[in-house]
Amino acid sequence: MLKRVKFVGIPVRDQDKALAFWTKKFGLQVATDQPMGNGQRWIELKIPGAQTGFALFTPDGHENRIGTFQNMSLEVDDVESAYRHLKENGVEFTQPPKKEQWGTSAVFKDPDGSLFLIASR
Repeated sequence: MLKRVKFVGIPVRDQDKALAFWTKKFGLQVATDQPMGNGQRWIELKIPGAQTGFALFTPDGHENRIGTFQNMSLEVDDVESAYRHLKENGVEFTQPPKKEQWGTSAVFKDPDGSLFLIASR
């Protein structure tokens, strides 16, 4: 029945800024970018080598989610290496790599101030 998560929605204020952030700083690839009406576009991004992607879209009534902690964890092979690489690309971190009992994590923010976790075991 269920096979996978196709995409996870990321609410954004400025789709052009979000698109540049995720493609230029993280290397995601555009799968779809088409008009949706009301001045928004449906932008779906692919993570190279993964089956799950992101949709940079804010449904009506969800604007209050922009700039908040995003309830997802993005897995990387090595948090410290990813942290260094992303900082060099201009990504702002609010928490540097931190070792926990379950693994290592770091927290970064997108252009809207939304917070995301990168983690590894």
